[in-house]
Amino acid sequence: MAQKTYSAKLKDIEHKWYVIDADGAVLGRVAAIAAHYLRGKHKPTYTPHLDCGDNIIVINAAKVKTTGGKADKEKFFWHTGWAGGVKDILWSKVLSGKHPERLVIKAVERMISRNALGRTQMKKLYVYAGAEHKHEAQKPARLDIAKMNPKNKRGA
Repeated sequence: MAQKTYSAKLKDIEHKWYVIDADGAVLGRVAAIAAHYLRGKHKPTYTPHLDCGDNIIVINAAKVKTTGGKADKEKFFWHTGWAGGVKDILWSKVLSGKHPERLVIKAVERMISRNALGRTQMKKLYVYAGAEHKHEAQKPARLDIAKMNPKNKRGA
């Protein structure tokens, strides 16, 4: 008897809520874990063409760490839309600026597929610079990324 490949249906998919505390955590590792959970690849019912991922809340995004001096070397680029309008700013200035959560959002966004499904998955990412968030009613479970791998956290 041949086995059939399982493919999840929309009615079978359950979306959970998770909180990731980025205080002292490495930026790339936070982004990779968040992207993994947003896509739903941690579930045995993962189906590539459906949104079976979970909702992710990242708090303390302003306290995220980088390795190898990237904060003072790497630049965050954008384009104004005008000719010659490429602008840049160092990661350290973004983290100490008005919107430090944008660095985490862009890091996760670049790990998600660039199509309609990816845009749907990115709508389930909530990033906050401080420790407070407005999703307590959903009773999010805490994802302790420091316990997953000691390399995920950097010293204070």
